[in-house]
Amino acid sequence: MPLDSSTQILAIRHGETEWNRVKRIQGHTDIALSEIGLAQARLLGLALQEQPIAAIYTSDLQRARQTAKAVADRASHASLHLRLDAHLRERNFGVFEGLTWEEIAARWPEQSERWRKRDAEFGAQGGETLGEFYRRSIAALTGIALQHPGQTIVVLTHGGVLDCLYRAATGLDLQAPRSWVLGNAAINRLLFTPAGFSLIGWNDASHLVDLGKELLP
Repeated sequence: MPLDSSTQILAIRHGETEWNRVKRIQGHTDIALSEIGLAQARLLGLALQEQPIAAIYTSDLQRARQTAKAVADRASHASLHLRLDAHLRERNFGVFEGLTWEEIAARWPEQSERWRKRDAEFGAQGGETLGEFYRRSIAALTGIALQHPGQTIVVLTHGGVLDCLYRAATGLDLQAPRSWVLGNAAINRLLFTPAGFSLIGWNDASHLVDLGKELLP
């Protein structure tokens, strides 16, 4: 595939939620955006309104859908509609969902340790293992990218999915400590060819500098 038929991906984490703010595990729990998150989504839409976006894919969880709608509402291509994909959901954390890291460590110290060490075979009761989640995320992103050679697409998803995407693009294994930021409503730019994903730019939050003004009544 020649370079001009590669897929340009704008991969974006949803705006902030109240659970993000207090560091409560969300996973598949369907939490809406906070006022800050809604403001971030509006600024994101403004930042991308001139981009030649061919399609917008989003997790079906409402925090991602709300953020994606703000992009679609501002897109220069007025006929864009949201393409919902449950495979773009955050990792299913099972019984960990709704709890903070500290609460999880207090209830299940051994499980918490395996989780913190990024054990690929570990999954909380009722949830996914890290390995299962990685395979699900990268398969979904690959399938989406293959449908849009030569185009630019937006993918609205979650921090865990973006962590997987960063690792796939840079060749880092699942156990490597995270040293990159997964900012809410920040723009991450990647390229996809049949050889896989490559990183162009990460965590561009320049459009959020006026967030304080956006929150003024």
